[in-house]
Amino acid sequence: MSKANKNPTSKRLNKLMYTISLLTGGLALVCTIIGFILGLNSLAYYHLVTVFIYIYCAFISKKGNLFYSRIIFFILLNLGITTTASFVGRAGSVEYMFLYSLALPFSVFSFKTEKRFVYFFSHLSGVLWITLAITNFKLFTNTPIDPEIALTYIYPISVLCTFLMVVVQLSYFSILGVKYYTNIRNKKIEALEASMAKSSFLSTMSHEIRTPLNAVIGLSHILGDNEPREDQIENIEALNFSGKSLLGLLNNVLDFSKMQSTSIELDNIPTDISTDIKQIEKIHKAACIRKGISLKLEIDDNIPFVWLDLVRFNQVINNLISNAIKFTDKGQVSLIIKKKKQVKETVTLHIEVKDTGIGILKNKQKTIWKAFAQASNTTNRIYGGTGLGLPIVKSIVTVMGSKVKLISRKNKGSRFYFTLTLKIASNEDVGITSEKKSITL
Repeated sequence: MSKANKNPTSKRLNKLMYTISLLTGGLALVCTIIGFILGLNSLAYYHLVTVFIYIYCAFISKKGNLFYSRIIFFILLNLGITTTASFVGRAGSVEYMFLYSLALPFSVFSFKTEKRFVYFFSHLSGVLWITLAITNFKLFTNTPIDPEIALTYIYPISVLCTFLMVVVQLSYFSILGVKYYTNIRNKKIEALEASMAKSSFLSTMSHEIRTPLNAVIGLSHILGDNEPREDQIENIEALNFSGKSLLGLLNNVLDFSKMQSTSIELDNIPTDISTDIKQIEKIHKAACIRKGISLKLEIDDNIPFVWLDLVRFNQVINNLISNAIKFTDKGQVSLIIKKKKQVKETVTLHIEVKDTGIGILKNKQKTIWKAFAQASNTTNRIYGGTGLGLPIVKSIVTVMGSKVKLISRKNKGSRFYFTLTLKIASNEDVGITSEKKSITL
């Protein structure tokens, strides 16, 4: 089997060229018969020869030799129209066939990879048409048939043939288009079903894995609190660290999978960002102490209550801070939230996480936003991780109506920042939320 037949696009073009070659061969046969009837024997024999060549084009197209079949076909088609128009004259209007010949290359050749053939053959038709007009339709012969005969018999035939060929071409491509997009739609449905099945499988597995994993982490804490021997402390800490790493990996994979298969829906509630950030500080403080770096918070005190999806917001901040801590061996990690602008109903916040870590090379700063990608193999080997944290951050911030930006230099640290415009929560909204919380408790 040839390579062309393995490609769905080539299969479609092979079938197209096969059909067009047979159709044009039939038209050449009609021209042969008309030539003999009108006594234009040389023209009739010319078209009779082209009938066999068109059949040959159809044959090699079906065999998969698409390149030569298209080249031979277009040269033959343009010469056939030009020769016939020379013998019939202007009155026969055979040159209208060039309308068909001008448009056909755009359908038969790939405009992406074979642009030169599209331009060449469409321009060839135009040049031959103009040449016929300049030579008063005497390009190949000085003795065309009687204009009255051409006008009476050839003109309606040429116009009808042009019309039919254009209609057939448009109809054929319309049918192909419908089949193509129907196939795309079916593939999309299959992909969505497969994605939903994958998400369902991951959700089920996550529940089954998280339950014993939480037990492992909990037991490691209990063992650590029960005054273990010195030779056991290191093993318990390794067990606890491995369990938490595995749980973090599992959560990231599940979050990313869910975001890929379904759209993210925000659940906004009245939120006091200043209070919430204090909880985030507690989560990461221990990791900073272990590495000997500091965690610095710069939060404006006058930020009002805002409508915000607290879970998703915390996910963004936690991922950015975790990343910053992981790649910072000395210095500090800073979380900055500043109020840029406040109007009657909305407030715009500048949110930034910066570090003094290893930084990211300029040519790698686009790569890190791709799933399962890291700045380098060395980074992955030394620091570990799945490469899912930043894609998750990007997806959530995009849904929140913003875009994460990055400024970084190698060994000079990194700054990830974005702005959020949030709706200010009224005192009534805050009161209702607090009341619901107290009822729940």
